[in-house]
Amino acid sequence: MSGIVGLAEVVLFVGDMSKSLAFYRGVLGLQVFSPPELPGKFLRIGSHGTGVPHQIVLVPRPEGVTAAEGTKQQRDLHHIGLEVAPEDFAAERERIRGLGLEVREGEHPFLPVQAFYIDDPDGNEVEIVTRYDLR
Repeated sequence: MSGIVGLAEVVLFVGDMSKSLAFYRGVLGLQVFSPPELPGKFLRIGSHGTGVPHQIVLVPRPEGVTAAEGTKQQRDLHHIGLEVAPEDFAAERERIRGLGLEVREGEHPFLPVQAFYIDDPDGNEVEIVTRYDLR
């Protein structure tokens, strides 16, 4: 049996750090907590007590390296999922839609969740998900 207890981070290459920060901070409300002199930006997802913070890390794409071409089905990263509380789900979807982002609805194949999807500035799909009330 493994001792793994959670997901610590997802690290993404980004083409334009300012656009990516505007998305992950401004649209999704994540907080940068890394020292400003680091080229990569560590963004905290929620607050998780004393453990390792859940985080998305934005790393500048190395010079001369281009992003993967093609459709989502041709990329290595399918999507990342972020959870919101059930009582906040509808308002969050409308808030993001109101910012002018394309919001796509979705269904999970077996978990009792609601979800919608948006794209970050580099074309990475981000799922916003919440659990159904099963009562």
